[in-house]
Amino acid sequence: MIKIFKYGEVANEEIFARVIPTMDVEAIVADIIATVRKDGDKALYFYSEKFDKAKLNSLQVSPEEIQEAVNSVEPKFLKILKKAAANITKFHEKQKRNSFIINDEDGIVVGQKIIPVDRAGLYVPGGTAAYPSTVLMDAIPAKIAGCKEVVMVTPPNSQGKVNPYILAAAYVAGVDKIFKVGGAQAVAALAYGTESVPKVDKIVGPGNAFVAEAKKQVFGKVSIDMIAGPSEILIVADGKSNPQHMAADLLSQAEHDKLASAVLVTNSNDLAVAVQKELEVQIPKLERQEIARASIDNNGKIIVADDIMRAIEIANEIAPEHLELCVDNPFDYLDAVRHAGSIFMGRNCPEALGDYLAGPNHTLPTSGTAKFSSPLSVDDFVKKTQYTYYTAKALSRVGKDVAFFAEKEGLTAHAKSAVIRLK
Repeated sequence: MIKIFKYGEVANEEIFARVIPTMDVEAIVADIIATVRKDGDKALYFYSEKFDKAKLNSLQVSPEEIQEAVNSVEPKFLKILKKAAANITKFHEKQKRNSFIINDEDGIVVGQKIIPVDRAGLYVPGGTAAYPSTVLMDAIPAKIAGCKEVVMVTPPNSQGKVNPYILAAAYVAGVDKIFKVGGAQAVAALAYGTESVPKVDKIVGPGNAFVAEAKKQVFGKVSIDMIAGPSEILIVADGKSNPQHMAADLLSQAEHDKLASAVLVTNSNDLAVAVQKELEVQIPKLERQEIARASIDNNGKIIVADDIMRAIEIANEIAPEHLELCVDNPFDYLDAVRHAGSIFMGRNCPEALGDYLAGPNHTLPTSGTAKFSSPLSVDDFVKKTQYTYYTAKALSRVGKDVAFFAEKEGLTAHAKSAVIRLK
């Protein structure tokens, strides 16, 4: 059963304690990466058979396999995929940045170019749960950014097939190449390239502990989006909130993972008790009740605070991946929220809206990193290059200043490179 805490009556360490996965995978992942670097495709075939029980004839998903998958899924699902893709596109189009140029002094031009990365790599889970929504959320911003090629990796099943719903989402999102490979070996293949899998410039997407560790180890060789931890939801709710709704929303994240964190912060003791009871009604009805039970019992919390502003202060300290504001006039509190991956406003906005259809990205910072990092966006798939141009006359006005500054840093060659042009 979920625990109820009264804020101020227990130590903050207990309220703000986080789940820290303890699986030691560093050495295993390092060995996998080294093997893929050495053996290329041969290693990918080997690990697919070892981990996924799949004997593959080829690594790349063929156009025929993609079309077969698209034809096999329900027309209603395809329609929803396209609706979600349209919303995601509309939201992320607003994130596009423009290059700029400054030319307001005679003989001086400075500017900045926005350039997409050449090739983006998407990791899409396909093991215990398959997430076509992740395909849309990761591929569409890359396409909007203008990446020349978007490459997706996802694990096959034991028959060597990729989940058809994932392939249908890739088709809708316009993914260029898809490979049947998962785990740390897929990350290694994207980072270093193999005979079949092209080397990418950026790797994005969630995965298990092995995938997260692999992304961590290849960072620097390629860019990555983030090291994702277990899923999180925090709900700030007043006493008017429906306890059935609150319990359902907590469980929407608890069913992801036994390590997932579901937290309710409320100013109502009555709501706290009602939600605690309602969770016990709803958990036994879930298909993934074993996972949800472990998450709620081990990591779930209900915190009773004095008022809603105090509840938001607690939320800011936790900096959750998903934050629901289940209160009257939620926009009155929006500016008070400083640390959250994505905010869901009001009583009619369950977190699941953001997972699938609303448009904002669902690849979000976890484990408190919302204090300093952001959701996946078009910005993740572009880089900035700046440029400078001075005429001889413009340099003559500032060359001695440049030299003087350089000499103060003890860099006389820097200084000379400026003054030598003034003669």
